[in-house]
Amino acid sequence: MLTYATRRLILSIPTLLFISFVVFMLLQLAPGDPMAQVPLTVPAEVKQKMREALGLGQPPLVQYWKWLVQVFWIEPQVLFDHLFGTSFSEGKLRVISWQTRSPVMDIVVQRIPQTLWVVGVAYVVAILIALPIGIYSAYRQYSVFDQAGTFVTMIGFSIPPFFTGPLLIVIFSVQLGWFPSIYDTTHVVNDWASFKIQLQQMIMPVMVLALQITAQLSRYMRASMLDNLGQDYVRTARAKGLSEAVVVNIHVLRNSMIPVVTVIALGVPAIFGGAIITENVFKVNGIGQLLLTALFANDLPMVMTLTFIFAVLIVLFNLIADILYGVLDPRIRYD
Repeated sequence: MLTYATRRLILSIPTLLFISFVVFMLLQLAPGDPMAQVPLTVPAEVKQKMREALGLGQPPLVQYWKWLVQVFWIEPQVLFDHLFGTSFSEGKLRVISWQTRSPVMDIVVQRIPQTLWVVGVAYVVAILIALPIGIYSAYRQYSVFDQAGTFVTMIGFSIPPFFTGPLLIVIFSVQLGWFPSIYDTTHVVNDWASFKIQLQQMIMPVMVLALQITAQLSRYMRASMLDNLGQDYVRTARAKGLSEAVVVNIHVLRNSMIPVVTVIALGVPAIFGGAIITENVFKVNGIGQLLLTALFANDLPMVMTLTFIFAVLIVLFNLIADILYGVLDPRIRYD
């Protein structure tokens, strides 16, 4: 297993390099000028000097190489500084946001906790709800519970977050006044009362994200369970006198989780992308909102770095899914 994981990590390096190159070149072809937000009163020669200071006058390959060196060599040192409080990268050249003139990694590190609070809780809640619903719906196929679950999951698939979010705000914030409509990123949790406030402002964005994840996972879980419940080994286990709980919760569930693990693992990067809409609806100051703001401002270094982070997440969770295959299915051997 260790050899396989090491080999996959080594192979992921050229994959990530290719992805970063393609994304960088696509952003170079995108319309827009980072100097468009500069006031019209600024002379043209000053704007030209600003472009040169940002490196816009250099060839695209030179700009890509500089970004690559700064990200793969400088920024890991910056992350080391944030984690251990050292000054190893003091004075080093770093990827600078064109919009804020601040180091990109500093801004990302500040925004990630807000996203993890919402996205992480939503994903955990969705898994805890979706798996039992999918299992019971498959075991009680065509029952009232199964029909109701199918109806709710179809709603979750059909309604996009940009509709669900404002709808919840109108109902629970405007009409009922139960929850705040805007996520307060400056709120600090230091006692039980402040923790309850934190939970109240997290409920609606978590509900929006968890609804779609629950709908997807529960349908995959149901389909996988139905596929395994009709297999020969299930009839053999029942013929041996095993209890129904052992047959369903141990034999069938373990084999049914193999395809569902792929959906769960690959859904983690997708939910970070889906949080872009939710974060903007509820004003969560996370990396989703940061990416959208950078796109509108033509902040290519910020957009490039965030999309590369998403690519790293996809490659990493692909590896995690493959490793979990070997854990769930003893027939799979990687070494």
